[in-house]
Parts: sequence; structure tokens; C-alpha cells
Amino acid sequence: MVWGDERLQRVVRVLPDGTFAFPLVGQVVAAGQLPSDLERIITAALQPQYRGAVPQVTVSVKNPGGYQFSVIGKVRSPGTYTPGRYVNALEAISLAGGPTEFASMANVQILRKSGQQVQTIRVRLNNVLKGDATGLTESDIPFIQSGDTMVVP
Repeated sequence: MVWGDERLQRVVRVLPDGTFAFPLVGQVVAAGQLPSDLERIITAALQPQYRGAVPQVTVSVKNPGGYQFSVIGKVRSPGTYTPGRYVNALEAISLAGGPTEFASMANVQILRKSGQQVQTIRVRLNNVLKGDATGLTESDIPFIQSGDTMVVP
């Protein structure tokens, strides 16, 4: 939604290549972006079209069907998940039924594709699962991005 300019309020579908077209902006890359990121991108692209301030841009996800990730390894229900909302690493383990008895929760890895590269993000969930969240920050339990594969050894 573009508040104050009803002509630009619309529902768009993200194409399989991760882009969508928006009036006065052109093609926008949505893949890997949060709604707040898209708000900034669209606002910046609309800036030259307005003399004064750009109307408030609000992006919300209506149907996050393209958001999916996989959890493999020592979890009760390994597989590919499409949860309908963004989840963090701990929630992803929960969706996969939780860890099995011999899972090494101190060595969980998230494999994230970035172009032709694969980035490995190490996540230590053992203390959290034992009930100790002391000193825990948001970066300790990262959000899962579409296309990620979580490996629980």
C-alpha cells in the first residue's frame, strides 16, 4: 500500500525468479528481502516521482507460499516446510518435530545459498533447549530464509 496515492495500492505476485513489477518503480527484487526492506526500496525508487515527501509505503505478505526451507538430519520429522510465516532456527527445529535423542544441538548448521556460493551459519541451540537463555541475542537464533537447509547432526 502507498498511503496517500490510491493509484499505487495493489496486490502483486512475486515471480519464480524472485522479482515483481511495480508502477513507477519497475522490476523489484523481492527474493531474500524482508517487507521492511521492500518498503525502503520502493520508497527510494518512488522519490524522483514526487516533489515533496513520498507517501508512506507499507508492504505486507499476503500469501508467503514461496517461503520454504528444509530441515534434515537428527530431527523427528525431516523434510521441507512452508510454514506460512517467517521462523527462526529454533522454530524450524520445532516444526521438524524437535531433535532426536542423539542430535548434536551445539553443531547445527544452516546452509544458505548466495548466488553460486553456499554460506554455512553455525547455530548453537543446546543451551536454549536445556532452558538456559542467559545472554542470548537475536543473532544467536537467526531467522531462516527461503531456500535454507538446516542440518542437525
